[in-house]
Amino acid sequence: MKRRDFLSLLGGAVAALPHRVQAQTPQATAQNWPQRVVRIVVPYVPGGGTDAIARILAAGLSKSAGYQIIIENKGGGSTNIGTEAVAHAAPDGYTVLFCSLSFAINRFLFPTLGYDSLVDFAPVTLIATYPDLMAVPNASPARTVAEFIAFAKGNGGRTTFASSGTGSSPHLAGELFKRRAGIEMTHIPYRGAGPAITDVIAGRVDVMFNTFGATLSLVRDGQLRGLAVTSAERFKAAPELPTVAEAALPGFDVTAWYALYLPAQTPRHIVRKLNADVVAVLSEPAIRDKMELLGVAVIGSTPEELARHLRAETELWGPVIKAANIRGE
Repeated sequence: MKRRDFLSLLGGAVAALPHRVQAQTPQATAQNWPQRVVRIVVPYVPGGGTDAIARILAAGLSKSAGYQIIIENKGGGSTNIGTEAVAHAAPDGYTVLFCSLSFAINRFLFPTLGYDSLVDFAPVTLIATYPDLMAVPNASPARTVAEFIAFAKGNGGRTTFASSGTGSSPHLAGELFKRRAGIEMTHIPYRGAGPAITDVIAGRVDVMFNTFGATLSLVRDGQLRGLAVTSAERFKAAPELPTVAEAALPGFDVTAWYALYLPAQTPRHIVRKLNADVVAVLSEPAIRDKMELLGVAVIGSTPEELARHLRAETELWGPVIKAANIRGE
């Protein structure tokens, strides 16, 4: 090859180099998202209700949106281990957090955290909500919420309520209930919902505000007496049950939830793309049916609606946790 031909070829290669580099910049990569597997981190161990909802969503996305989603369970530390891992992940859209109520309340339960839920994450969508179900033993004298409040007021401070653990949604529902009703109840925490429910059925504990999906079957089988649901409106899966608000305490509203978040600084294009894909999947009847069978109401919000929801949840639960002096375990 002649020298001038070689230099001409080299010059052409150098001239093309900036375009090739430009094609690999983060901005250009974001516009083409996703180009590889997307990982959804579930900060719980496999097998629970949260994991089940996440896997239904992941399967639906992989099928309908056309890119592969995998679930990575990273339990432990009251969800803080998995949540912190996502907070510190690259903001490229390939690491997503599947979170629940603990995402809002852990800031009040733990004195130090390696993340700030209001700062270190970009909201994507509120996936679903679900109430707790207020249930008492069949031997209880209370057949309504009002009767239970009267029973507690006349019980000399000896009334007890069970939960699946300190800081759980059932625990917080019980704390808010006694605060709004003006009654005294002693919290009895258990290591999981199973043993707690067993003691409520046996009458060793007076009441429990437990996850709707896990409790409704026990009520319909006659093992427990259901008094009300904790959501603001009657729940589609059990319209015969009144709400706590309509039964005795106007304005009472406790709903747990599931949501998706990305690390802060994730390009807006990616946030919007993931939001649109998830909302589309949640609108599919087959996906909604599968989730509703697990006792949730499917939502599919905008990022802005989720941001408002999270702030409202922190404003609700912060004072309750402080007043009850609850500490994370």
